[in-house]
Amino acid sequence: MTPSARSMNAQGDATAADTLSLLAPSRTRDGRSLASTATSTMASSRGQASYATAIGPPGSFSSELRPVISRDGRFKPDFDTHAIIVGEDSDLTTEQRQASYQEQIDKETKIKIGSENLLEALNAKNAKNTKGQRLQVEEQLSQSNKRLADLRVILAAEIQRAKEIASPPEDAQSRLSYLFRRNLSRSPSRHVAKKQEEEQETESPTLVLADILQFLEADGMLPEYYVGQANSLVDLFKRHPTLKYDLAWSVFGLRMQTMLLSDSREVVAAAYRVMRYAITDRKSLQIIRALQTDYVVILSLVKESKASVEREQALKFVRAFLDVKEGVEEISRAVIRIIVAVAEHTDDRLRNIAILTLTEILVKKPTLLVSAGGMGTLTDALGEGNYHAAESVGNSFLYMLDTPRRRKFLRSGHELEMPFAMFTDSPAVHTHGHLHEEKLKANAKVIANLLRSWPGLLALCMNDFLAIRSLLLSLELPIAHVRNVLLELLYDILRIKPPSWSSSFLAGRRLTTYGRVTNLKTQPTTKETANADKEMSATRWSLLDHYVSAVLCAFLHAGLVPALLHAEEDPLTPTLKRKTTLLLGEVLKMANELLPPFWSSSLQVLPQLLRSAAKFEDEDRFVAIGTIYQVDSVNRTLYRSGLGSNPHGKGLTIGNEINATSRQTDQSKAQAAIQMDEAQFRALVVDTQVLATINYVKWRWPLIEEIVEGPLLNPKRLDEAMKVTKFLHRLLGFYRPFKYRFSEVKNTKPNQRYVRAGCALMRTLLRNPEGVKYLSESKFIRQLAECLSHFDRMSGLTSESPLFQADRMNEYLTGGYFALLGALTSDPKGIQILERWRVLNMFYHIVELNDRDDLIRTLLSSMDYSLDGHLRIIISKAMTSCSKEIRIFSTRLLRKYATKSMQDTGSVSGVAEWAIKLLVTQLYDPEVEVCEVAIKILEEACNQKQSLEYVVKCRPALDHLGEIGAPLLLRFLSTSVGYHYLDGLDYITREMDDWFLGRNDTYVALIEASMARALADIPEKPQPQLSYDDTPELPEYGIVPPHFYRELTRTKEGCKLLQQKGHFDEFVATIRDYCMESNDPETILKVKGCLWAVGNVGAMELGAPFLESSDVVKWIVKIAETSEVMSLRGTAFYVLGLISRSLHGQEILLEYGWDGVVNETGGALGFCLPLDFQKLFSITPWAAKSDDIRWKRTADIKNAVTDSDPVNARILKLATDLGNTVLAKKAANDLQSIKAKKAPGFSKPAIFHKLMQILEAHHFRLPACRFVLDLFDKQVLRQIVLEEEEADDSSGESDSDMEPMGTNIA
Repeated sequence: MTPSARSMNAQGDATAADTLSLLAPSRTRDGRSLASTATSTMASSRGQASYATAIGPPGSFSSELRPVISRDGRFKPDFDTHAIIVGEDSDLTTEQRQASYQEQIDKETKIKIGSENLLEALNAKNAKNTKGQRLQVEEQLSQSNKRLADLRVILAAEIQRAKEIASPPEDAQSRLSYLFRRNLSRSPSRHVAKKQEEEQETESPTLVLADILQFLEADGMLPEYYVGQANSLVDLFKRHPTLKYDLAWSVFGLRMQTMLLSDSREVVAAAYRVMRYAITDRKSLQIIRALQTDYVVILSLVKESKASVEREQALKFVRAFLDVKEGVEEISRAVIRIIVAVAEHTDDRLRNIAILTLTEILVKKPTLLVSAGGMGTLTDALGEGNYHAAESVGNSFLYMLDTPRRRKFLRSGHELEMPFAMFTDSPAVHTHGHLHEEKLKANAKVIANLLRSWPGLLALCMNDFLAIRSLLLSLELPIAHVRNVLLELLYDILRIKPPSWSSSFLAGRRLTTYGRVTNLKTQPTTKETANADKEMSATRWSLLDHYVSAVLCAFLHAGLVPALLHAEEDPLTPTLKRKTTLLLGEVLKMANELLPPFWSSSLQVLPQLLRSAAKFEDEDRFVAIGTIYQVDSVNRTLYRSGLGSNPHGKGLTIGNEINATSRQTDQSKAQAAIQMDEAQFRALVVDTQVLATINYVKWRWPLIEEIVEGPLLNPKRLDEAMKVTKFLHRLLGFYRPFKYRFSEVKNTKPNQRYVRAGCALMRTLLRNPEGVKYLSESKFIRQLAECLSHFDRMSGLTSESPLFQADRMNEYLTGGYFALLGALTSDPKGIQILERWRVLNMFYHIVELNDRDDLIRTLLSSMDYSLDGHLRIIISKAMTSCSKEIRIFSTRLLRKYATKSMQDTGSVSGVAEWAIKLLVTQLYDPEVEVCEVAIKILEEACNQKQSLEYVVKCRPALDHLGEIGAPLLLRFLSTSVGYHYLDGLDYITREMDDWFLGRNDTYVALIEASMARALADIPEKPQPQLSYDDTPELPEYGIVPPHFYRELTRTKEGCKLLQQKGHFDEFVATIRDYCMESNDPETILKVKGCLWAVGNVGAMELGAPFLESSDVVKWIVKIAETSEVMSLRGTAFYVLGLISRSLHGQEILLEYGWDGVVNETGGALGFCLPLDFQKLFSITPWAAKSDDIRWKRTADIKNAVTDSDPVNARILKLATDLGNTVLAKKAANDLQSIKAKKAPGFSKPAIFHKLMQILEAHHFRLPACRFVLDLFDKQVLRQIVLEEEEADDSSGESDSDMEPMGTNIA
């Protein structure tokens, strides 16, 4: 229907614009359609109209329908006259819907976490004053939980639906979706349209193609007719992808040429879109270019922004060339010149995509971009702070910097320093407030990205660390927001994660206040976890920490500590002073953990501060003394609060000592609580308010938990609580199901304290015979058993509203009853109580339920399987007979038990052996996902030698798992038992040959991708509060992956086989022969693979003879210090770190001037640095050879500014002057006057050819290109494209020396 004039002319009608409600064509005063009054026929007009003055476009790319002014002064809407209404659901692909649901889930998760934190804070306050607020927050939390549950169900259904779809739907949510789709207005309903589509499928696609091309031959139709046929053609190409390989280009090309010459911008855009879908290979690109599309693309790109449909499709058409193998060779230099002009035009809507296109061209063919003058544009985009994807531009520069052959295209060598300029500007420039701060933050992201790769780090350390020095000197600028951004940048570069108490410290609170809290929250480190950590650190080698040590050294050498001390002495705000103090403490701590003694020892004393503090006659000494005190206080708090930034560093010993001290303190407090006298105990019981009121909200639950875990462990106090007072009676009565008190509590994070107190009460009662008797005779277990029997089909009991129904489990704390039962299963006496009331029998039947996976999950995750008995049978039953999700879930539950040390499990019925046996059984599960989870857990269990030998003893068969089981088989090699087992399977020789012939190269790609992902520091999405067993395993990046030769070298038998095969000698020979290779990518990859193999062998103590028998370390050091390939130099640095993991390797490295890092016990940490530090960052400055990168202009280009006709020669000379900012204005006026005189040159194709050569040869701004091309008549393009140039052209004598435009350089 036709909309009202009011709705069309109202500028404030935002709702219609936002929902993309596309309207019908508007009418003029005489009742005719605007489309019918426009000159939009396919037959091109031969009038003197200009390119830039075509009919106003329907704005097809904007999501808002902005009204524009028509020629007669009236408003008309900026929308397509033939647009259709697109349904919301049909426009979204399944990926977009999944992303939308996931975004809503993330938002609801944040709301839930915030509500829980607020509720926890309210519970700590007076209950009376906050009752109303607490009810509101609980209501909001309940709604969030419901929404989260609904969204997860919807997301799961969408994922399942996506798996079932054989062919994914087309991406209809593009910005041209409503323009370039079939016109549904012709069909009365979607069902009819679908029926027509099915009818079309029955026809031959070749016949359909012929019909569409015949329809396009019609002249004089409206634009929507041609757009509709073009959309049909695109749909046909999508349905039949092979059809485009059989196109008859003689016919198809002519139809496209005709559409490209149309006056309607939508028709031209549709032609670009069709040709984009018709591209197959480089040959097809050459055919398309033969249709003179280069000229048409240039004329489209120079049009004004109101021609957004045509311009965007033209740029997409050019970008399609980049998707074809060697397609970049077919992009003409003239087209790239125009794209550069678009990228330089700051107000152009296509600027961002133009910069991205230039970036891709730089990577694929840098010579072409350099000759077209695009390097300056990309350099400006890197450092201006406005381009939001500047990191991608930086990555392209880093790619160019890696090898000498590509590096020469960066002429100055200072391109990467552009983002630093904004920080080092004069203070007068920094006074633009919020906008300037945003640009600083954008540039800080670019700098951090550059320093996360070896090419960036080495390039920025050239010229004696000039760029880094300038950045650190910017800390002296007296501008608060500049210093704040710099400090945040340093935190990011050094990968420092502020401790949990940092926000309180920055807010001004004293360190001692929350230092004690930190100590209380420190997890106690048992002997078992200490052993596990030791085993883990022996097998998990972090390359990320080694890289951070190199970055830290570079910044320390450039003056990081003096710069921070200067910022301390001249604090701009108290917050900045504390942030600087915290950063200084972290830097000193990292230096102590990651750097050799010759680096860190001189830093720790802060000599500059000590000298200032010792000047007693100077008043400034008090500032220095205060700084020393603050840094010392921060350091002490950092060591108290955890291991800091490096879990494998020197701080491990100190952290263990602190944990031991805190454990002793906790034990002494517990002992004192047990020995509490009767008066103190009664006073505590009274203080809990349990005896004063039955309202559990008024009870002091932290004090109750303290009493349960302390005094009640004393039999006298427990007897008193049971018989003298009603304390225990009321407390246990609170948990009775049929009193509906605990079971009616909302399931929120703060309310989990009731579950914790209940579990503590169960454990305390089980430790005393009287408590066991009291518990077994109480109504608590009896009523709980009755509630469970409602889900036991053998019991015969039912209920209209059972306690453990799904909605109650989600909304209330009823699931906490399983946690209380789990506390009972950790003791044989508790299991006897459960057996008395037949609870374990009910567990067997609950696990068999098909529709209650949530109940089974809660049951399985709450039980304790340390004791041999029915519970182990129940979980093994769940692992084999339940649904796939439950099998995966229950398999994850075994991780806790399989990773226990076997030395400590003798007294608990061999729980580790039981778990490992069950996991080996899971390797034969029909679902691969279950096998994969079992493999990962077994691999983690194999970190302990005894567990590894036991896994081998189980003799698992892993052939059916392929690559999934490969990491576990590699772990078998690390023991003699595993070696002989695999040798009997003939696995070792086959795998060894496989690695030698190709897997080494694959390993390089794997480890470089892992490091790139780790350095990219992509934030993980916030995970909901899940238990350890329900949380999916997150992949770890930056860790050295398992290597065959490393595992082989762990045993003497493996070393003997390696010696016999001679593979190590082959690796050494390759490194020696090609260590200085800098051009051939395949050879460089081979050298990297050999380096990793040698490094993994040298990291083992048994690998020392291999290093001694060869001089390979000398060649690796040479690569690390002198190689021209920056990524190869970084690989050598990592490999030297691996070699330094063995003490023997450290001795060899010391001979070549490299020092390793050891902890306080003398163990190697795997970090090393050269004694002469600047050797690592010594890069020879390169000189760009102009002959290699400059475009050599041919004689034709030089002659383009000349012509036999003086008027034409004048036109060409003035067009050339438009590129000169001084002469441009005068040249434009002169050209306008020549145009006013109707000079014949503006209608001559020969002059147009010459002008195009001028535009290709020189740099012009976009308005200048638009102006000069706008001077020519439109018939010129038609003559060129359709080859209708007149034979009697007056300038014909100059046509003979014309060549095709845009010949690429070699």
